[in-house]
Amino acid sequence: MRFETSQHMKLGQQMKLAPRMIQSMEILQMPLAELQERIEQELASNPTLELVELEADPDARPRDEDASAAAELDIGESSAHDFERLDDFEAAHPDAAENAYSAAKADRFDEYREGSYAPSRMAGERDGKLDAMASTPARSASLTEQLLDQWRLVDVDGRTRTLGEQLIAFLDEDGYLRTPFEEIADKMPRQIASLEPSDADWELALQAAQMLLEPAGVVARDARECLLLQLDALQERSEDDGPPIGSREAIGSARRLVAEFFDDLMKNRLPKIAAKSGLDLDAINGAIDVMRRLSLAPARRLIDDAPQRIIPDAIVEYDDDADRYYAYLNETRLPNLQVSREYARMSRDRDVPKGDRDFLKKNLSNAQWLLDAVGQRRHTLLRVINAVLDEQRDYFDYGPEALKPLPMKTVADRLGIHVATVSRAVADKYLETPRGVVALRGFFTGGLSTESGEDVSAAAVKAALTEIVENEDKAKPLSDEALVKALKERGIEIARRTIAKYRGQLDIPPARMRKQFAG
Repeated sequence: MRFETSQHMKLGQQMKLAPRMIQSMEILQMPLAELQERIEQELASNPTLELVELEADPDARPRDEDASAAAELDIGESSAHDFERLDDFEAAHPDAAENAYSAAKADRFDEYREGSYAPSRMAGERDGKLDAMASTPARSASLTEQLLDQWRLVDVDGRTRTLGEQLIAFLDEDGYLRTPFEEIADKMPRQIASLEPSDADWELALQAAQMLLEPAGVVARDARECLLLQLDALQERSEDDGPPIGSREAIGSARRLVAEFFDDLMKNRLPKIAAKSGLDLDAINGAIDVMRRLSLAPARRLIDDAPQRIIPDAIVEYDDDADRYYAYLNETRLPNLQVSREYARMSRDRDVPKGDRDFLKKNLSNAQWLLDAVGQRRHTLLRVINAVLDEQRDYFDYGPEALKPLPMKTVADRLGIHVATVSRAVADKYLETPRGVVALRGFFTGGLSTESGEDVSAAAVKAALTEIVENEDKAKPLSDEALVKALKERGIEIARRTIAKYRGQLDIPPARMRKQFAG
């Protein structure tokens, strides 16, 4: 085998987006909370960007001063041209623009990873990234850490304590132990394997963990055992402090049903359970009411996974006089910024050292570009929202069932922009409307045609399906075939398999599971 080296020339073209264009695309895609964080980061790292204290007039924003500073640097016009070029390029070469956008983001990630990128700041200033890291809230303790902290306080022998620690380490996020003892033993560290635990040792450690750890139900091996552990805890609590939920008889009946008739319970075979157990349907329904208050994932109570508060990007209100809906952006949380006129003058002052002038010019340009990008986001987002308000007027008047199919291309063609721009504008954005807080992307849905030839969105079909199920006779719930007929009576033609798909998406169980039995 012989290795050779050679040189050759290759002619080709490659599209690379300027970092500022990438910035404008990213800012358009950011929801309000992320945009606020991005602006605060730039404010901390860019000395030429200033906060502005608003006067009594809320509309007195210093836009003229921004324009003046930009004119002194001759950067305002070029940024506007760059936005126009970006729209034109996306319209002409959508795939190339998206590929260039992805490649540019990857290149910038490599710069961060290799340490070649550093935010600009003047000498003696604090590092904004270090400040942000110092201000980051401490990580909350994991499920394993919290349970191990409890386990260290229990009064058990050393052998049981060591085995219990291993059991806790193998719990899943719901608190279940789904790994067999043999597999845990195979993966145990060498010093622990020297204990050579028997099955009885594992069982003893398991029972101790199930009895002594909180909340009740953790370290269960399946759903049935999880419910039994919680019911045992309820029974013990009812003897000491009185029943927190349900009567003692209902708790006892619930435990018996779970222990003896779990499979029949899961299939809603209540008459069969009544015949076998000797309990009447009223007692069974009372026991089921107790079980509904239990959790099949008790460990999640220890995990701080509270959903983040949604901050709407825009607010939609109704104008009675004009009989129309209008939107305005929710920008009260965004700081009011301007480019520093003083630094702009210093950047042109020959008495200032050239290195400092270059530093200021770079930061002034970055500051003006951020303001331009935020302004472009404001302009594009409002145009898209107003187009949605016009297209989906029936939704705001009549509710989700009146939602129409709305492809993004329809809005893009109406506004004269590319579909990718619409997609970025609606990504992770929310509207505060008279009908609650709704996702902006939710207005863009596919659909089907009614018998009259009108289009109806999939979301509207789901809303109608939900209403039909909520109002059905629970003693005789509608089958999927009956749901097809009920929707047809409303003029909606839909296949039975589509009903089943929508039920799954809406977490609506089949008819036999929705049936309720009266005593």
